[in-house]
This record gives sequence, structure tokens and C-alpha cells, in this order.
Amino acid sequence: MNNEITELLPFFIPLVIAEFALLGYTLYHIFTHSHYKRGNRVLWIVVAIVGMEFIGPILYFLLGKED
Repeated sequence: MNNEITELLPFFIPLVIAEFALLGYTLYHIFTHSHYKRGNRVLWIVVAIVGMEFIGPILYFLLGKED
């Protein structure tokens, strides 16, 4: 079992880095903008954090970010 985890680390490490980078950029964007297509700041912070595994940030950029 330990060998399986070791073999998958080269795949998981960049994925985790990409997740945190996307979450960080999403939270930065939420905190620096005050207008959203749908919802408010608190809603999008909760969606971004709870749906951290790409889903929350992607939902924000598709549905919440105002151009």
C-alpha cells in the first residue's frame, strides 16, 4: 500500500498545488470585488471554500464573477 501512494505522489503534488493556487486566486478576486452576477461575497466565500476541489472556484468564475 505504501508503494502505491509513493507512485502516485508525482501526480498528486501538482494537483494539490493547482487546487490551492486556484482557491487563492478565487478568494483574492472575491475579496477585491464587490459586485457579483449572483449572490453576495459571503455566499461565494462559502462556495469557494466548501467546494475547494476545483468545483467551488470554477462555479464562482462561471456564475458569480461579474465582467
